[in-house]
Amino acid sequence: MKTEKTKITSFSDHLDSQYGTPGSLGRERYEQEFEAFKLGVMLQELRKEKGLTQEQLAEKCGTTKNYISRIENNASDIRLSTLMRIIQDGLGGFLNFKVEFK
Repeated sequence: MKTEKTKITSFSDHLDSQYGTPGSLGRERYEQEFEAFKLGVMLQELRKEKGLTQEQLAEKCGTTKNYISRIENNASDIRLSTLMRIIQDGLGGFLNFKVEFK
């Protein structure tokens, strides 16, 4: 019986082939969208850790359940002032930033 070997591709190589090499327009767009996705997931996890529904979080920070849902599902851009309200007023946390240069 003949068996086929499966070629394993590294995640970095996969990104290069799908979105371009680091520094290319396609790769930069992917990286930005991935950061937005991570933010949505992080907010969703924090909300659940606090035992809040989307509606409860929205009420605490002065926005709507629909907006919270869109942020968590990466379907909406978020303003810095709104992000700060969600973190501080809604979740009781503090927002820190880190800037990196390539």
